[in-house]
Amino acid sequence: MELEMAKRLEEAKKDPGLAKKHSWKAAVSRAAGDKVHDDPKLLKVSMSKEKRRHEKNAEKWKDRVESREKVKGEKKQKRAANIAERIHQKKMRKIAKREKKLMRPGFEGRKEGFNIVGQWAVTTSVDFSLAQLIQVIILLSTGGKNGGGYTASRYVVIAIHGGILLLHAFINSLPISRLSLFGQLAAAWNLVGVFVLMILIPTVATETGSPKFVFTYFNTNNGEGISGKVYIFDLGLLMSQYTLTGYDASSHMGYLLGITFAVTDIPYLLNSDNDAGGYAIAEVFYLAFKRRYGSGAGGIICLGVVAVAIFFSGMSSITSNSRMAYAFSRDGAMPLSSLWHKVNKHEVPINAVWLSAFIAFCMALTSVGSLVVFQAMVSIATIGLYIAYTLPIFFRITLARKSFTPGPFNLGRYGVLIGWIAVLWVATISVLFSLPVSYPITDQTINYTPVAVGGLLLLTVSSWIFSARHWFKGPITNINN
Repeated sequence: MELEMAKRLEEAKKDPGLAKKHSWKAAVSRAAGDKVHDDPKLLKVSMSKEKRRHEKNAEKWKDRVESREKVKGEKKQKRAANIAERIHQKKMRKIAKREKKLMRPGFEGRKEGFNIVGQWAVTTSVDFSLAQLIQVIILLSTGGKNGGGYTASRYVVIAIHGGILLLHAFINSLPISRLSLFGQLAAAWNLVGVFVLMILIPTVATETGSPKFVFTYFNTNNGEGISGKVYIFDLGLLMSQYTLTGYDASSHMGYLLGITFAVTDIPYLLNSDNDAGGYAIAEVFYLAFKRRYGSGAGGIICLGVVAVAIFFSGMSSITSNSRMAYAFSRDGAMPLSSLWHKVNKHEVPINAVWLSAFIAFCMALTSVGSLVVFQAMVSIATIGLYIAYTLPIFFRITLARKSFTPGPFNLGRYGVLIGWIAVLWVATISVLFSLPVSYPITDQTINYTPVAVGGLLLLTVSSWIFSARHWFKGPITNINN
């Protein structure tokens, strides 16, 4: 507006009268102290400066608004993060409180009770079966049952069992470097022995079963009063599950598969009146060579190969038992823990080694009085171990599902699904293995497995409730030592 007026005045100054009049008026105004804006150039410069100043202030205001909005947004995000963190911490406290009941002192004992007793039962069953096999080898070597061969009594079998455990304890008392050599020899023996036997026996046998017979035949004429094929199949899972408890399961499966093709007359193999006294596998070996060569000596040698493999298996079982007893006692979870977790100068838990051998011998002593009780006790070797294996999986997919930190190798999103499959499978076989294996049911044919497993469960839980929870502090970490 002032610029337009200044331009009009500038035009009017061209008229002398008006110019004089405007000059006089401007002089009076200046004399009065008023500013006179009558120079268009100066007005333009002033307006340009004012415009730049306004733009600069507008930019500063914009930056200030943006800065305030940014700070406001950051505060809002921080507040939201704090709220989320408090919610997460509250959730984690609830999970920790829930898991405290699971992980408080004593729970390890409930799991490890099944594990270590199951391992001792494995050692007992492995070495006792070796003692029985040695007894059958002696029987066949002296003419067989039908040829006046020597049949050892239960006391002799127990003595053989004790001798085997004694050897295993001596071997496991050796320095670790020497024990490792036995382990390597065992691996080579299993590899070569299984490969040779699974080819040799079916080849030597004059009669072999067809694939249909091997994979589809059910022995309903078993003398146990069980004729249902589904029931027979379910009971047969026990041997498969027992076989799969060890890392050498693949060799066991290959061995069993090869030998099965040499089986044709199952009732005769199980008959206690045959040369092996009803020891089916021994009779298969013995008959394969006897029918082809007229002498069963080759079968006896093959049984020797199996016996050595079982011997190595028992040796490894004592190794596993002793290390588990050492770790368990190191955590103070066993009676006389200070005694069992000691190691000698070769870092061998010598006391735990001999403890494992002694307990395996004591468990086998029940066979002298009653084979039924003995079988119930060693049944823990399968069910007890699988329960011990499954408990951590169960708690991983339930109580610790959200708080569990996966390791470098994990099953990803399928881990929970596979975990539930494992838990349900173990629950199923635990029921199946508690079913009767012979009918009619009497005090000599009833399956005492539920009694053995239930008794172990009652013992471990009771020991935790009345004792362990008051003093057991949990696993001791000594990896840095």
